[in-house]
Amino acid sequence: MSFESLGLSPLILQAIEEKGYKQPSPIQEQGIPVVLNGKDVMAAAQTGTGKTAAFTLPILSMFENSKPATSNNVKALILTPTRELAAQINENISFYGKHLNLKTQVVFGGVGINPQMQKLRRGADILVATPGRLMDLYQQKAVKFSDLEILVLDEADRMLDMGFIHDIKKIMAILPKKRQNLLFSATFSDDIRKLAKTIVNNPVEISVNPKNSTAKAVEQVIIPVDKTNKNALLSHLIVENNWHQVLVFCRTKYGADRLAKHLNKKNITASAIHGNKSQGARTRALADFKSGAVQVLAATDIAARGIDINELPQIVNFDLPNVAEDYVHRIGRTGRAGAAGHAYSFATIEDKKNISEIQSLIGEVIATEVIKGFEPHDKLPAVALKPLKAKRPKKPRKPRTDAPNGNREGQGDRKRQPRRK
Repeated sequence: MSFESLGLSPLILQAIEEKGYKQPSPIQEQGIPVVLNGKDVMAAAQTGTGKTAAFTLPILSMFENSKPATSNNVKALILTPTRELAAQINENISFYGKHLNLKTQVVFGGVGINPQMQKLRRGADILVATPGRLMDLYQQKAVKFSDLEILVLDEADRMLDMGFIHDIKKIMAILPKKRQNLLFSATFSDDIRKLAKTIVNNPVEISVNPKNSTAKAVEQVIIPVDKTNKNALLSHLIVENNWHQVLVFCRTKYGADRLAKHLNKKNITASAIHGNKSQGARTRALADFKSGAVQVLAATDIAARGIDINELPQIVNFDLPNVAEDYVHRIGRTGRAGAAGHAYSFATIEDKKNISEIQSLIGEVIATEVIKGFEPHDKLPAVALKPLKAKRPKKPRKPRTDAPNGNREGQGDRKRQPRRK
C-alpha cells in the first residue's frame, strides 16, 4: 500500500515524499483512513512504529482548507506526557505541514509562560501540550476550546504512570463534548481501558504489535560486569567499537550527571538529560546529540521519552530499569522504522530478578556476553525464562516531583503549596 491510497491531500503527500518515506507503516496504514473518516481511535502502538505520523498526517490533511482557529482558540489538541515528546511532535507537524498555511504551537513547562500566552492570542490550529502547562494557560484564560474538533492523547500509559490522571480529568471536563478522540498507548491495560471509557466514543481499536513485544530489528545483549567497572566498560566499548552516537540509560539523575562527567574526562563528549536540568539545557543536549556534536547522551527514563533519532545505532542500559516495561520502551529508541539496532545491558549479580522479569515480559532469553578484561568477580548465573505472573491492578500514583522547582516532569511552573503542620 502507498501513502497515495490513504486519502491524504496532495500537499501532505508532497511533504511525505520530501521526507523520503515510500510506504506507510502498519499503524499508519490502518489508522490514517479511520482518522480521516472522523471516527474515534484507540490504538496500541509502541515507540518506533510511526504512530506520530498516524495522527498528525490526517489532522493536517483535514485542516488544509478549513476555517482557521480564532483568537486564543484551539482546533486540535495533542496531549503528551513530557516536554521532549511535545517538542518532537511539534517538529513533525512543522515538517509535514510546511506547505500549508496553518498555525501550530507547542507549550510545556520549564520555560517562561508569557511568550506562550502571547503566541496563543492569534489562536492555534494545532496545539501540542503537556497537561500541567495547559491547565496553567487555561486558568490564566490564555487558551480556549470552543473551536476544538480533535483531541489526541498520546502515550496514555505514560500519562498514568507519571500521575497526570487528575489533570487529564480536569481537561476532559472543560473540553466540548462533541469532538473526535484519538488515544494512543503502548498497551491496552485495564487502567487504560478504564480511562478510555471517559474519552473515546465507539472507537475503532487498532493494535499493530503483540503485547509488550520488543523491536525485532534490535539485537539484545546482557553484559555481566561488577558495579565498580561499569564506567570503564562503557568507555572501552565506545572506543573499541568506534561508537559515534549512543544513548545511555541511567536509573538516577545523579548517576546520569556522574557518568557524563566521567566520559568527558576520558575525552568522550557526553551530556546528561533529566528532570533537574532546565528546559534550555535539555533542548541543547538533545540537539547536540542529534547533530553528532555529542557522542553520548546519558538519560533518565522520563527525560528520554520523545527522543526520536533516525537510525540510532545502539543504546546501553547502564542501569537496568526497576520496571520491566521500561526496558521495552528503552530499547525501542533503536531499531526504529525497520533499521537495525543494538541494545546492551550492563548487569550485576543484584540484577538477577530484573533480568528474570524482563525476559518473562518479552518472552525470550537474552543472550549474555562477557567482555574480556571486565569479567565480574561475582559470576551472574544464567536466568531461565519463567512465565509472567498476573499482576494486581496498580493504585494510581501520586503526582511526581521530578522536575525543577518540584514540578512534575513536563508539568509547568506551578508553585508548590506549603506543607501543613
